Amino acid sequence: MATISSDRSTATGAGLAGPLQPRRLARAILAMAIGSFAIGTTEFATMGLLPRIAADLGATIPQAGHLVSAYAVGVVVGAPLIVLAAARMPRTAMLIGLAAALGVGNALSALAPTLTTALGARFLAGLPHGAYFGIAAVVAATISPPQRRGRSVSLVMVGLTVATTLGVPVSTALGQLWGWRSLYWLVTATALVAVVAIWRWVPPVAVAAGATARRELSALRSGQLWLAIGIGAIGFGGMFAVYSYITPTMVAAGISERHVPWVLAAFGAAMTLGTVLSGRLTDRTMFGAIFTGMGTMAATLLLFSVGARGPVSAVVLVVLVAVASQFIGPALQTRLLDVSREGPSLGAALHHSAMNIGNALGAWVGGAVIAAGYGYRAPAWAGALLAVAGLAIAVVSYVLERRSARTR
Repeated sequence: MATISSDRSTATGAGLAGPLQPRRLARAILAMAIGSFAIGTTEFATMGLLPRIAADLGATIPQAGHLVSAYAVGVVVGAPLIVLAAARMPRTAMLIGLAAALGVGNALSALAPTLTTALGARFLAGLPHGAYFGIAAVVAATISPPQRRGRSVSLVMVGLTVATTLGVPVSTALGQLWGWRSLYWLVTATALVAVVAIWRWVPPVAVAAGATARRELSALRSGQLWLAIGIGAIGFGGMFAVYSYITPTMVAAGISERHVPWVLAAFGAAMTLGTVLSGRLTDRTMFGAIFTGMGTMAATLLLFSVGARGPVSAVVLVVLVAVASQFIGPALQTRLLDVSREGPSLGAALHHSAMNIGNALGAWVGGAVIAAGYGYRAPAWAGALLAVAGLAIAVVSYVLERRSARTR
């Protein structure tokens, strides 16, 4: 308890007196990453169990795919509304409340008896997602030295990608053994662990002096903020066009369903690698990380659409898609913090609204081309078009930024 008291005694006024020492910083980042792990598991594991959920609830796979979209819509709606409603709430206390709300939403998902109630539960489970990551990014940046902001933000987000390496395949395997509802009970338990860890290890970070909902909303006047949102909302949908239907896609490529958890683990490991590399690249060149991610994601999705004809090629190509996609996240998160200085909490939260618009868009586009009879590789070429559109928006943002800098 002495360590906790020491951490908490550093809090003053608008936050901390200064960056935390490395050991304390590592514990605080770990606590927030546990919450990220719970969010990543609930967001992605649904896709791995989609055929079983559909069968149990009496729906088709494209209909069950709406559960992915319902969660994403919850993120899009919840991120700005929660941040604005709690504009004056201390950041650390807000993180604890959001982690608790995540647990409640997943418990309701586990108990849902029909597709309709499951859709409602997934919407509720998605509400705290964007606000959690947005506030966690602000806290991570506040308690870190300036030269480590990108890495700290990326390490909080690593919890999400580690979830795809460990949480998703484990929960998928458990779902195959004990039923898909066990997935959501696992997330509920993990969210409760996050509540305790944040309470013990994350020092209090207060809101900035004079913070109000109106001040947060002032961030929306930034044209660069809207361009950053557009990059994520459209471009990131490319990855979700494929990942939302990864189980039937891998089965169509000749992989047994019982081996899909291993594919999910490889996908998650690749996402983790991409996130860590992106954090380092973001600290050097933010737009470089965004261009790298969008460009390589478009290329690998095109390769997947024509080359994923067997088990080996399908796994190799989907892993490359995973690495490319995660170059975008930490860079966009840091970009939104930079272009929304008057409303950093809202700007950071809108990053996850944007990403989950991409989630919903990708799942919808992927389901549409499958339902039209184009096959399970078709979502990849549709996703490549989304990635190219995201890259084009990034180029516009970069050109306008350079032009603005020359006229100052």
